[in-house]
Amino acid sequence: MTSAVEREEVILVDENDRPLGTAPKLAAHRSGQLHRALSVQLQDRDGRLLLQKRHIGKYHSGGLWTNTCCGHPRPGEAAIDAAQRRLLEEMGIGCQLSPLFSTRYRADLDRGMIEHELVHVFGGTYDREVRPNPAEAEGFAWLTPQELTFDVNRAPERYSVWFRIYLRDHGAALIAKT
Repeated sequence: MTSAVEREEVILVDENDRPLGTAPKLAAHRSGQLHRALSVQLQDRDGRLLLQKRHIGKYHSGGLWTNTCCGHPRPGEAAIDAAQRRLLEEMGIGCQLSPLFSTRYRADLDRGMIEHELVHVFGGTYDREVRPNPAEAEGFAWLTPQELTFDVNRAPERYSVWFRIYLRDHGAALIAKT
């Protein structure tokens, strides 16, 4: 019997985000095929960033701290719609999102996985209850940009590769008040 992760498809893209077809999610991450992805970074009215701690059983990067949520658009699904879906699925949150930036990166991960993604990153402001799905996230934390910067510099291994890349390459856009 195949798992949900094994059945999911990702949208393969070229460097200009033009769709080239689809591939099974695990296969794309094992071979390092460039595919479309999304990330969300929420903050509260005081500018604190909402981070999640990925469930230890995730197919890669389990137990690491990262942005509010991430995922992949399904074939035929717009990135903004996928961001709204994943935010609800992972963190139990529904809120308005706005595009922050897009970026492309390639990184070797644990468990033999390779992230090669063209990521659309969205932001939003949220001040209500957070109800993470325990199958997705082990916990969450609200950190000021200063607390986050200090901790990432002190213990980078506690954070996902992609989140560190976002902070390094797009930190100002990621932490700007939305």
